Amino acid sequence: MNSTSEPDAPEAAANPTMTLFEALVRRRCVSVTYNRKRMILAPHILYTRRDSLYMDAVTVSLEGMLPREVKLGTFKADGLSEVKLVERGFEINPIFEPEAEKYAGVTMMKVEPESADAA
Repeated sequence: MNSTSEPDAPEAAANPTMTLFEALVRRRCVSVTYNRKRMILAPHILYTRRDSLYMDAVTVSLEGMLPREVKLGTFKADGLSEVKLVERGFEINPIFEPEAEKYAGVTMMKVEPESADAA
């Protein structure tokens, strides 16, 4: 039996915040656990509120099921666990309003429409 413990080793392998930034840049979904529920989210924006990081995202699946309605949910980043980038892309949802007052002056990063000159 091994009595040596390395409590920080698994968590040190990946930085969840960097994964969220990558998801926004690449417009890829993330698999997360939030409030003990497994979900796949399409992140649209990262911003700060009261010195904490938040993400607004569209829920793509909740516990393996499609959500009843399409909506933009707010998730506190430090409440997300098991954050993993998945290769599922997404389109920017029309319910996302990047110019909303709640994002003014606190946006860290948001999804951007694909530009024609990106080729």
